[in-house]
Amino acid sequence: MGPVLQGEVFSIAVFGPIVNEGYVNTDSGPELRCVFNGNAGACRFGVALGLGAFLACAAFLLLDVRFQQISSVRDRRRAVLLDLGFSGLWSFLWFVGFCFLTNQWQRTAPGPGTLQAGDAARAAIAFSFFSILSWVALTVKALQRFRLGTDMSLFATEQLGAGAGQAYPGYPVGSGVEGTETYQSPPFTETLDTSPKGYQVPAY
Repeated sequence: MGPVLQGEVFSIAVFGPIVNEGYVNTDSGPELRCVFNGNAGACRFGVALGLGAFLACAAFLLLDVRFQQISSVRDRRRAVLLDLGFSGLWSFLWFVGFCFLTNQWQRTAPGPGTLQAGDAARAAIAFSFFSILSWVALTVKALQRFRLGTDMSLFATEQLGAGAGQAYPGYPVGSGVEGTETYQSPPFTETLDTSPKGYQVPAY
């Protein structure tokens, strides 16, 4: 499984448990509160982070499929820079989210609601950590792709496409008469002396 698919699966594993089991009843009444220390901002941040990562991974999968069809060097460079910038940003946000959720969970007072939604909270924290690794891998992959492009092999398609309508230069046309001074002896041949010195024909 590639880093993009991993990021997509991990993002579902983060916002899914929070949406389904992240809000529990309070001890004083039927009012729902976030399982992370009653901090609604922690639940909203986890859901927004996971949902944004899921949509971004789907967009990057589509971009990977259609990347070879992009003929413009400028558009390819922009796509790779967008991938690099977004992956780096989301790696940082996943790190912030992991620290935030972990801190709020440590401050959560034990209770019936905490025991009920404890597995969901721990799953969200664990997959937030795994998401950091997957998005760092995506950032490294995008950086390698950008360096490969600046080395010419990635963005060479436009140069080929731009010259596709132009005819190749033909061979130079000569006068049809070759001068004798241009002749060269073929390589790897020896000049044989028909009458070498020091050799005499024996008389019979």
